[in-house]
Amino acid sequence: MIAFGQDGGTLEWAAHRRVAVLVPCLNEEASVGQVVADFRRALPNAVIYVYDNNSTDRTIALACEAGATVRNERRQGKGHVVRRMFADIDADIYVLVDGDATYDATSAPEMIAVLIDQHLDMVVGRRIEQQEAAYRPGHRIGNRVLTGFLSTAFGPQFKDALSGYRVLSRRFVKSFPILSGGFETETELTVHALELALPAAEIATRYYPRPAGSISKLSTWRDGFRILKTIVQLYRFEKPLRFFGLIAICLALGALVLAAPIAVTYIEDGLVPQLPTVVLSTGLMILAMLSASSGLVLDTVARSRREMKLLSYLLQRADRPRIESKCFD
Repeated sequence: MIAFGQDGGTLEWAAHRRVAVLVPCLNEEASVGQVVADFRRALPNAVIYVYDNNSTDRTIALACEAGATVRNERRQGKGHVVRRMFADIDADIYVLVDGDATYDATSAPEMIAVLIDQHLDMVVGRRIEQQEAAYRPGHRIGNRVLTGFLSTAFGPQFKDALSGYRVLSRRFVKSFPILSGGFETETELTVHALELALPAAEIATRYYPRPAGSISKLSTWRDGFRILKTIVQLYRFEKPLRFFGLIAICLALGALVLAAPIAVTYIEDGLVPQLPTVVLSTGLMILAMLSASSGLVLDTVARSRREMKLLSYLLQRADRPRIESKCFD
């Protein structure tokens, strides 16, 4: 076990905190018992919650046998399950992990220690694959592409922005507005931290292949496109001036390219030979101005929405160890 903190105050504080391990599950009978057992060993004082999402196998029975608190979310999709868990469960520290036994439970104490010692709101477990089979080729490429796109749009703080293994503070969980219903939840968690500039970190954790009989619910193409769509939508919502400004620049450049030959002809001959092109160029420039104006208006709205989310975050109790200040001569 890794000690929580470096001083007695932090150790005493951590010993009395409520830790909840949140495990969303769908047909994970091959792995859920192992996940619960591993986290019971790694975090003996934590309460482990398994939220079943309409499984048709023995997931519920095996989770109960392993000692987890089992509940159900009827709306299909990981996002709906995580939303329900965040709303129902009250704790000081939350460990969010998938029920497929691919994440390393022994890393949880270290992740919690980093959250406490550095006064963070989120610690992401960056996956280090232990075997080639841990990642399917499509998943590996898709994760790199989507993480790169997310880093370009919102900032390069995370190298594995789609990891399903996270430790979260109560402040983060209770102020996080989950909107998606599927595997886009990890994207939303990452963007929420980046947009509000919340203190967060990423540490390396071991990542294993699924056990025999366990099947991934993540579709490389379908869910990949859904995650990409979510990133684009979040970019439009959170950074509308950049989004619509880029569209305005493209439209304006198109209008100028079309208008340039006509302007040269008019200067030389005093004629306008291609009236439809003039109309098209004018229309594109008008659209460019409308796009830029929309970006300016929506940027004000986005700023107000960001301030409201930050206020919601600040209204939550800051659950931190009390550190006595020391004065030196």
